[in-house]
Amino acid sequence: MMLFSSARNFLQRFCTEDVHSRRIPNHGSFFSNDLLPSLGARINQTTKLRRHIISPYDPRYRAWQMWLVVLVIYSAWISPFQFAFLTYKKDTLFVIDNIVNGFFAIDLVLTFFVAYLDSQSCLLVDDPKKIAIRYICTWFVFDVSSTAPFQPVSLLFREQSSELGFKLLNMLRLWRLRRVSSLFARLEKDIRFNYFWTRCLKLVSVTLFAVHCAGCFNYLIADRYPDPTRTWIGAVNPNFKEDSLWNRYVTSMYWSITTLTTTGYGDLHAENPREMLFDIFYMLFNLGLTSYLIGNMTNLVVHWTSRTRNFRDMVRAASEFATRNQLPPRIQDQMLSHISLKFKTEGLKQQETVNGLPKAIRSSIAHYLFYPIVENVYLFQGVSHDFLFQLVSEMEAEYFPPREDVILQNESPTDLYVLVSGTVS
Repeated sequence: MMLFSSARNFLQRFCTEDVHSRRIPNHGSFFSNDLLPSLGARINQTTKLRRHIISPYDPRYRAWQMWLVVLVIYSAWISPFQFAFLTYKKDTLFVIDNIVNGFFAIDLVLTFFVAYLDSQSCLLVDDPKKIAIRYICTWFVFDVSSTAPFQPVSLLFREQSSELGFKLLNMLRLWRLRRVSSLFARLEKDIRFNYFWTRCLKLVSVTLFAVHCAGCFNYLIADRYPDPTRTWIGAVNPNFKEDSLWNRYVTSMYWSITTLTTTGYGDLHAENPREMLFDIFYMLFNLGLTSYLIGNMTNLVVHWTSRTRNFRDMVRAASEFATRNQLPPRIQDQMLSHISLKFKTEGLKQQETVNGLPKAIRSSIAHYLFYPIVENVYLFQGVSHDFLFQLVSEMEAEYFPPREDVILQNESPTDLYVLVSGTVS
């Protein structure tokens, strides 16, 4: 029950926007729906779309797109698997594939009625003619090719070469993966989802898909080779074609992962020129993929640990400075306490967050946080409300470690401190 509840909450958070079909309030969340008002436009006006035109930010359309992403994941796994391991026949998988194609055929027609966001004006275009021209000139041909029913047509041809050709055409369904790429691009910019884990999920997905495709393609080469005993899998198991589908698939994934991780070759290796040529290209591809994975993971980890590393470097530098200049223990403790407290408070990024906001919002925050404190200070008893409001607008929160000197004797202070918690002497 918890799993279904989490999935439902995810869909609600991801699909729901402050927009409605044919009526889009401009007071919505602009960073999430990409709609920006033009200069001089009133912020409370609404954008009305034409009849039968769908907003791309409609929650129902967003839910439809999420459902298609689930079907894309299925297509991304089944297409290489069918290409390498299965023969086309009328079975349960045949029915499922045609149902999935039916959903994408519906989306193909639906796209002619979905408004699009103009990149120059940042306004929704709801003219059906412009929508159709834009779609036909961009992704229409590719979407039709990825939705065409090549599998049913292939049943009319019984030749093995014809079946392989139709399987190759059926691989055009991988074009649908662009939807997953768009999904991850949106998730990475969505502040409601953790960027680190979203990025990690994308890297894992890319790796698993590459491993799956390479294993399937390499098995197809062995399956089509004239002499099964002179193949990478036939050299170990000459009767591999008689093995179960599960054993053949696991063996292919094992070869692919050992090649990707550069731990091969030992028990499974290329036995003929075709396999050697494929292995060469796969290993060259792995060079780029591994660099991409390592670079991204290194960037994420370094960004995650950079604050702690800088803190440790600052503590070491302060300790060396105190030792080199023979500072008394009291001053050393003050230095280290100040650095430690600064590290803790910097992680909250309180002042940076407030400074990046407009003055009116900063004043509202200061009034909410500091006014109840200031109005109880005996020094300001009887002072007008307007004066206190102006005073708290200029206040900033500051933290001091224990035994630190805030104001020195005979010093001319320029700041006024209001003690919220702690003691002074």
